[in-house]
Amino acid sequence: MNNYLMGAFLFLAMSVRMLVSLGSYSGEGKEPMFGDYEAQRHWMEITYNLPAEDWYRNSSKNDLMYWGLDYPPLTAYHSLICGYVANWINPDWVKLNESRGFESYEHKLFMRYTVLVADILIYIPAVVVFCNTCLHSLDKLQQIQLRELGLYAMGSNQSVSWL
Repeated sequence: MNNYLMGAFLFLAMSVRMLVSLGSYSGEGKEPMFGDYEAQRHWMEITYNLPAEDWYRNSSKNDLMYWGLDYPPLTAYHSLICGYVANWINPDWVKLNESRGFESYEHKLFMRYTVLVADILIYIPAVVVFCNTCLHSLDKLQQIQLRELGLYAMGSNQSVSWL
């Protein structure tokens, strides 16, 4: 694919993500669970404060009925990395059992930027590598269709929907 066209699509995909980050999120200000935003924040809290063997166990420190970690360990380790960064910026964001329902403009930006960084470092390069290396065995029409699908996926990645 033409590098200029790929660059334009990448710019468009990142612009859409950045524009979406300006809006509200599911569960904003709605107790007691606060929506998916709180789930992601809570997972950072749990993974940062508890040992890995307790991430999926119900306990007084980890109430699985309150946004229990229900994704695979790779996602949990991503939450752990984000939790370390969150704690470095503002420890109140991940205080164990004290930060439930924490909402602030700064934290919302932090959560949204973690998605952008993960997309830039992992998701978008994977789509670009796929488009540039795995499509050579297909005929021209199939290549175009798969590239359009991959670029569409970059522009509408569901990772921003939880925020």
